[in-house]
Amino acid sequence: MLGCDCHVCTSTNPKNHRYRCSVLIGTPGGNILIDTTPELRLQLLRENVKLINAVVYTHYHVDHLFGLDDLRIFPVHLNGPLPMYCTDEVEEVIRQAFAYVFAPGSEDIPIGMLPRLALARIDERPFHVLGERFTPIPLQHGRFNVFGFRIGNVAYCTDVSSIPDRSWPLLEGLDVFVIDALRPAKPHPSHFCVEQALEAIDRVKPRQAYLTHMAHSLEYDELMRTLPKGVEPAYDGLKFTF
Repeated sequence: MLGCDCHVCTSTNPKNHRYRCSVLIGTPGGNILIDTTPELRLQLLRENVKLINAVVYTHYHVDHLFGLDDLRIFPVHLNGPLPMYCTDEVEEVIRQAFAYVFAPGSEDIPIGMLPRLALARIDERPFHVLGERFTPIPLQHGRFNVFGFRIGNVAYCTDVSSIPDRSWPLLEGLDVFVIDALRPAKPHPSHFCVEQALEAIDRVKPRQAYLTHMAHSLEYDELMRTLPKGVEPAYDGLKFTF
């Protein structure tokens, strides 16, 4: 947190050093990125990611979108535009915030100097990316409608303040459930707190759950000691196979 010297912000534990939330899924067909955070370049360099083959967006808020310009190098290696899957609302914000990408004459600018994007519209219906089936999970994020995604038996649900009735069946039979948990116990208008996340985990009953989108009120080791078996705080660089 800017301007803060609390014990989490000044911690030497690397698991307390948190960038904004992105997810990378490595598949036989290539790397699929969920969201483009403002720290995207730093994240990709840290994890030694050489190529992104496709991007999927949960929603259009700055902390999940504004690293988009750092994708400009990948169409060079793909020899064509980067596939990008998003709702009509997200596409509208992309076209406004990154208007220079779509300006008249931008197609004449050498590849690599601007992001080259192939926007594909998604809705609540399942869709495929690089041969992988993505099932959108409608979520409420304050007054905003956002998507989580289910890929196989993993569900990624960041930025959640409530889960609509129609979405619970999409969370059945999970091996891994990644869920928003902003702060300890006090509900937030746009995010689950830890208590609410644990209630959702108890209802879904995955084999493993990870808490994400955590604020500086949550210290990794302190939180870990309070969580039930099968639930852990996520951390930057966390990896698992599915």
